[in-house]
Amino acid sequence: MTREEPSTPDGRPAWTTVWATGQRPAALQRRERYTPGSVDHPAKMLPATAAHAITAYTRPGQWVLDPMCGIGTTLIEAAHTGRNGLGIELEPAWADIARTNLAHAADQNAAGSGEVHTGDARTLPKTLAEQGWAGRASLLLTSPPYGSMTHGRVRTRRDGAGKVDKWAHRYSPTPEAAQLAYQKHDDLLDSVTRMLAAARALLEPGARVVVTVRPFRLRGRLIDFPGQVTRAARRAGLQPRERCVALLCGIREGRLISRASFFQMVETTRLRRSGLPVGVTAHEDVLILANPAPAAEERQ
Repeated sequence: MTREEPSTPDGRPAWTTVWATGQRPAALQRRERYTPGSVDHPAKMLPATAAHAITAYTRPGQWVLDPMCGIGTTLIEAAHTGRNGLGIELEPAWADIARTNLAHAADQNAAGSGEVHTGDARTLPKTLAEQGWAGRASLLLTSPPYGSMTHGRVRTRRDGAGKVDKWAHRYSPTPEAAQLAYQKHDDLLDSVTRMLAAARALLEPGARVVVTVRPFRLRGRLIDFPGQVTRAARRAGLQPRERCVALLCGIREGRLISRASFFQMVETTRLRRSGLPVGVTAHEDVLILANPAPAAEERQ
């Protein structure tokens, strides 16, 4: 059966290497679809990126899995495009907000539905598979944490603050063994491998796995996190298929419109003054892999 040519929510063909997902600021993308408590999550996926991936790699009625679903962005965008979402979230507070967002989507007559299960994504998929979820998801869409601290929310003197106020920039202090964001870098990559390997029990053969990830700087040194996550996914038994770019910036008349945060600008300025020719982050890498059928793995 030939799959219909997919399109993005704005009608553009989905089969492109560069995804124009930053045309609107993140706050406008979340307006009305997400409840107020959603903005306090320290590392939210961009809704347009989630919608683009879901539209490109699934059909209406199929299930989309996010094993680190946070406030439920993957699930909400799946529901609004007529798909169904299955989410796993470690922190109960975010899991509750994801459920609230799903209820809000239902109130807005979203065609799809979703479920959120609270637990560790490295172990919970086995239980869910035993409960009837084995092989049901046609797409896994997620984004791993980059560390315990993120850019979060900020108020500056321009906003009336006496100094720079920063909040909603840390994950909750759950035990390090459970919270990936607090692990050492090598341990984090091992956990990503374990999480993706466990999630395969919930994926149908041939299902696509989409991971959004970007490089980051550690003490001024650029870390190739996308390359490291690709290797972690291969260790989990997944097969690389594509590598795309999801823009965080807008495009106007052929020019890029920066959406860089306050702290991105501050850090970029500091590094440039030290002599490093760096720029603000304008995109995320999108790693696209496949869950092979058992027979395909045996042939490798």
